[in-house]
Amino acid sequence: MHDGKSYFFVGIGGSGMMPLAMILAGQGARVAGSDRTLDQARLPAKFDDLRAKGVALFPQDGSGITSADQIVVASAAVEATVADIVAADAVGAKRMSRAELLAKLFNAAPLPIGVAGTSGKSTVTGMIGWILHAVGRDPTVMNGAVMKNFVGEDAPFASALVGGGPESEGGAFVSEVDESDGSIALYWPKIAILNNVSLDHKSLDELRTLFGDFIARAGTAVINMDNGDGAALAMTLPPERRLTFSIGQEADLTAFGLIERPFGVDFSLSERNAAPIAVSLKVPGRHNVSNALAAIGAARAAGVSLAEAARAIGGFTGLRRRMELVGEARDIAVIDDFGHNPDKIAATLDTLHAFPGRLLILFQPHGYGPLKVMRGELVATLATKLHADDLLVLPDPVYQGGTVHREVTSADIVADVAATGRNALHIPARDAAAAHLAAEARPGDRIVVMGARDDTLSQLAADMLANIANKAGNAAQP
Repeated sequence: MHDGKSYFFVGIGGSGMMPLAMILAGQGARVAGSDRTLDQARLPAKFDDLRAKGVALFPQDGSGITSADQIVVASAAVEATVADIVAADAVGAKRMSRAELLAKLFNAAPLPIGVAGTSGKSTVTGMIGWILHAVGRDPTVMNGAVMKNFVGEDAPFASALVGGGPESEGGAFVSEVDESDGSIALYWPKIAILNNVSLDHKSLDELRTLFGDFIARAGTAVINMDNGDGAALAMTLPPERRLTFSIGQEADLTAFGLIERPFGVDFSLSERNAAPIAVSLKVPGRHNVSNALAAIGAARAAGVSLAEAARAIGGFTGLRRRMELVGEARDIAVIDDFGHNPDKIAATLDTLHAFPGRLLILFQPHGYGPLKVMRGELVATLATKLHADDLLVLPDPVYQGGTVHREVTSADIVADVAATGRNALHIPARDAAAAHLAAEARPGDRIVVMGARDDTLSQLAADMLANIANKAGNAAQP
């Protein structure tokens, strides 16, 4: 399939790189790579899984790049001074960005299904992948998060699914597409999903252009009419090329009668005012009803019946780090969550506040640049969505090397939030921030670890739970 091509991934352990490497390896390409996390001996299980899939791993010192025949794949964040990039230039190896390679595979598929939007991309991608898998369509799925439905002994990090769907079966390639670096412009979907348009990495004007161009290239665009900017973009398309969805408002797919549970939600679903059918999700929150509508809409556009899609999505068990319950000790729950922009954080807080218990939140920002862009909206969200007895702690943003401008810091966000009367602290070191929250927690509380671009946050959440459990055990000693 790949004509014996050899790919070398610089930063192969990244959430966007690892699933792409898995897909290529599963399709028969020769794949190798390096990663700073590997060199630092962190997250060994992830790299053991790559080795088990036939991926050769090297130190990030240039030693793995020795031939002009290799195709060197790196994200935009990898700087030219990194040893592997220096080695690639020295041997004359072809260079590709992660987005360029993914777009090449995506665009070549018989049925490319692209999931876009500021929030919910990974969940919707996982939902679509699960629906198509459940109805026998055997899709290829490229996700930025681990899909619990596909986790097994041979796939502990199932952020990708390598399908064999022939053209007669649709040959679906489902992938989230990224607007943050503008690479969404590379993708030509037959089915495009637009979840929402809101601030994260770019201005709203830039986002409207990127998302508008994306849905304009699609045969069918599935669009959230509950999002103002999304609804406006939907109206730029002719009716026959759009499939709309909404919670409670008239649309092609409408959900109503929501009944929320702590870790699930039920609702009724009507298609173009037809008789409603019942849907029961194993993932919580109003935002996941919206995500489910997007996924069902994509499945409908791909030819799956409404009844089949609704039945299948009831079996979707979620993604890792999406409001994931790590465990409970001393009647204190620890939750691991990917929330990192205003919309995602609001969705998590709204969902958790629907049930009793104080929230103790450790939010590690995913970079200084996003903090600068999101400052006003992020502070407004936290000021509005935090309850009076909640506690927010921000360590410094994740930093993984390179040159950054630190114009807006965690301390600035905390000062802004505290000025609104909410409880917020800046504790620069992440371990110290975690220790403070664990010490503050009391029975009935929920600790929420939030942030993106840092896989070690999950281990931090697990360590916090273990520390709380150990305190309970020590307290019980005579």
